[in-house]
Amino acid sequence: MAIPIKEWSKLEVRAVVRFLFSKGTKPSEIHKQIAETYGEGAMSRSRVYQWCTWFGEGRTSLGDEPKSGRPKTSTNEENTTRVDELIRCDRRMKIREIALKLEIPKSTVHEIVHDTLGYRKVSARWVPKMLTEDHKLQRVEISQRLLQRCQQDNGDEDTTHIGVGPGGDFQANNNLFDNLITGGETWVHLNTPETKRDSMTWKHPSSPVTKKFKVQRSAAKVMATVFWDAKGVILLDILPQGQCINAARYCSTLDRLKEAIRRKRPGLLRRGVVLQHDNATPHSANLTQQWLQRYGWEILPHPAHSPDLAPSDFHLFGPLKHHLGGIAFETKDDLISELRNWFDNLDVDFFRMGINSLLSRWQKCIDLHGDYVEKWWKSELQSV
Repeated sequence: MAIPIKEWSKLEVRAVVRFLFSKGTKPSEIHKQIAETYGEGAMSRSRVYQWCTWFGEGRTSLGDEPKSGRPKTSTNEENTTRVDELIRCDRRMKIREIALKLEIPKSTVHEIVHDTLGYRKVSARWVPKMLTEDHKLQRVEISQRLLQRCQQDNGDEDTTHIGVGPGGDFQANNNLFDNLITGGETWVHLNTPETKRDSMTWKHPSSPVTKKFKVQRSAAKVMATVFWDAKGVILLDILPQGQCINAARYCSTLDRLKEAIRRKRPGLLRRGVVLQHDNATPHSANLTQQWLQRYGWEILPHPAHSPDLAPSDFHLFGPLKHHLGGIAFETKDDLISELRNWFDNLDVDFFRMGINSLLSRWQKCIDLHGDYVEKWWKSELQSV
């Protein structure tokens, strides 16, 4: 019985065909032996017959012959200019459409677009909201105020002297970040499909084609509220089934957060908590504001429509969903248990990096004149 060969090259298979043909083996038998040894995809039956014909005619080369046809004359300065003008007029124009309009081969257009002009087609970047000029101005003003506060806490007039850590993030060593607690809510499904990119695998030309079946996110889900600081998670609160997050429920969560701080961060309640959360209705309701005033908690200013400036959104929830991708949980209790284990196993440096990166994001927001800061977490998953 032949031992299958998993790794091979085209030249190797052609050499075997030539050897067997010279021994007088029939093409049908050669194809059978090739398929048994190298796999069905190594060389088709018609291709085996073609190579046997060529070898019978006296061919000795195993490589591909130079392709015949007229030399390329379409890739010239005139066509390059015309292609560039079309793309600048319509950035969504396809290679096929350009080729039809200019009456030149698609292969030539492809070469001009990618090799000569250096274009590459990318998808538009998703942003939470189309920011108005007022939104951008608010984002810049709040970022400037928070950076100035950090400068004052450090006794420095320049944020560049605050310090830069691994990955280019500013390092803050001040009362603001020592007392800062950030939080947010997110839906977590019992079955979160892994992304197409996450399911990519290395494949050899002779390897079988992998298949990925379409999977929908499960309807069953839980709402998780997470509060954390530079040392780790302080409170993970799961919304009971049938309830919604309103001001009363959020104040109840803050009561549990207050007790968790008392246990896990001794002295922080005495020094004064600085809470950072977004402007969702339960967070900005009068009942919530009264609770915060009663206990003397400070609210860190946060501009509207700015998940890119909220550590939970840009640093924590992305890696969490990435971790859960492809895992199907039988019950909500299993999912909640996995959430707690994942948070408990995160290194403290992960949380410190998320808090410290606020400084660089505020500065980036100012540099971009209030526009959204690029999402960051997908390129930093190795740090988790």
